[in-house]
Amino acid sequence: MYIGFENLEDVLIVSFMGELDHHSAEEVRVKVDDRIDRDNIKKLVIDFSGVTFMDSSGIGVIIGRYKKMALRKGNISIAAINKNIKRVFELSGIFKIIKVYENIKEAVQFS
Repeated sequence: MYIGFENLEDVLIVSFMGELDHHSAEEVRVKVDDRIDRDNIKKLVIDFSGVTFMDSSGIGVIIGRYKKMALRKGNISIAAINKNIKRVFELSGIFKIIKVYENIKEAVQFS
């Protein structure tokens, strides 16, 4: 799993590339949390355009970052998911608490 970071205005954009599963979940948690804490992030956008597979561990990662951002009085949004990943998110009910956008530009604009 490749994890990229970009600060755009006051938003941290985290890009995932590869499989977000039980093998990569802990690394993703640690790296994203470290960046959130180090840069005192209040707005987080996660770019899923490069994610090829995700299981329930990936849902756990996203829910954990949602809770972390809520404690900071911040927000999180998701951008650019494919139909297979969208299905996993739909089954989890995550769209009830986290907004999803077609692309990063929209996610940043409305964050």
